[in-house]
Amino acid sequence: MTVTLTPLERAAAQAYLRLMETTRAVLADPGLAPLAAVHLSSPMAEADAALRRAGLVGNEERLLRLVSAVRAPLFGPGGSRQQDGSTGP
Repeated sequence: MTVTLTPLERAAAQAYLRLMETTRAVLADPGLAPLAAVHLSSPMAEADAALRRAGLVGNEERLLRLVSAVRAPLFGPGGSRQQDGSTGP
């Protein structure tokens, strides 16, 4: 199924992905984890604002479909990133 994203939806999906990546990085680092609130406040605010602008607050199902659509070109079959950055076999 092809998902067509508006510019606001794409921005919201990208902000959500940045928040998830930042969260993983902060929580994986024992030195940063105790200060997670400090490190995550800006990406959380960015994601919240982007979700509001795109009308996605409370619509997690639509947001996750959009996130999947944004991530799909980055990953090859089976969901793994290709060595050269390509998405083909």
